[in-house]
Amino acid sequence: MPLIHGGDTESYRLEYGRTPLDFSANCNPLGVPAGVEQAICDAAAHADAYPDPLCRELRAVIAGKMGTLPQRVLCGNGAADLIYRLVLARKPKRALVLAPSFAEYELALRLVGCEVIRHPLRAEHGFSLTEGLLAALESGIEILFLCNPHNPTGLTIDPTLRQRILKACEKDGILLVMDECFNGFLAEPEKHTLRGFLSEYEHLLIIDAFTKLYGMAGVRLGYCLSGNEALLEEIRRAGQPWAVSSLAQAAGIAALKEHQYIRQARALIQAERTFLIKELQALGIKVVGGEANYIFFYTEIPRLAGRMREAGILIRDCCNYDGLSRGYYRIAVRRHDQNLQLLEALSALAGVQNE
Repeated sequence: MPLIHGGDTESYRLEYGRTPLDFSANCNPLGVPAGVEQAICDAAAHADAYPDPLCRELRAVIAGKMGTLPQRVLCGNGAADLIYRLVLARKPKRALVLAPSFAEYELALRLVGCEVIRHPLRAEHGFSLTEGLLAALESGIEILFLCNPHNPTGLTIDPTLRQRILKACEKDGILLVMDECFNGFLAEPEKHTLRGFLSEYEHLLIIDAFTKLYGMAGVRLGYCLSGNEALLEEIRRAGQPWAVSSLAQAAGIAALKEHQYIRQARALIQAERTFLIKELQALGIKVVGGEANYIFFYTEIPRLAGRMREAGILIRDCCNYDGLSRGYYRIAVRRHDQNLQLLEALSALAGVQNE
């Protein structure tokens, strides 16, 4: 079974009998917060009971953290779960996605027979989103999927353009789904979120998750925010009633108390991202983007992902993203010692290439 995402360390372990250094998935390099580990252990003692199907306590905590109301929060089994449930609830006939972009938007849409229009991000524009998207919001588009910062480029949407898109979608009745799963890694997260507009815009849905920022990929916990409570109820009904386990709910509540952990992570990401970009450029690698906890780049080193894999390091080969050719890759920003291992392996391959 072919897998299209990063983070598939199990395939590597089955092939090589050891654990790789994984730069293909962009989770917090600090790992699972200690408070979350303890919360999961404590919750296990009560796992014989069904979890709260409405996630009431967790939703209240998320709402307090995000400056909204609990009834404007819906929790799910990761962001992907909510994407699929949204599409199953709405069953749109026509939707717009960017190319390249996170594959699950289009996969979910095609599951219900939706016509998917791809708006290309151009290399000549540095893969930045431009106002050309506004013209693509033609009649008949029901849903627009965006992520900010973008996956795989790590670039943020210009705030002025973002507001123009938001207003255009509201005017035309297009549901704007803004994926903010990497927002927490930005230097100025509040500058790039749409959370402050939930009350004002009915056709806005924000998706976020604990997966990346809190290093909880294996827990599977995400949430969406909307001022349109009827929409959230539609999405809730489109999935199974116990989408979030009691262990995941306890983990989420504990995670939102980890303030020092987040400060440390942001400082680490900012310092190591700057370091990695400088070193990659010194190796002759073209860095295209990276404002969050991952870096998007282009190189002519042949078979880079496969050769790095042989060296025990996984990176994300982006050639299976629609709109990208061979030579584009994405790497996570990890701890300094791990980043040095990555650079050592890249340097060896770049040296062979340059000879």
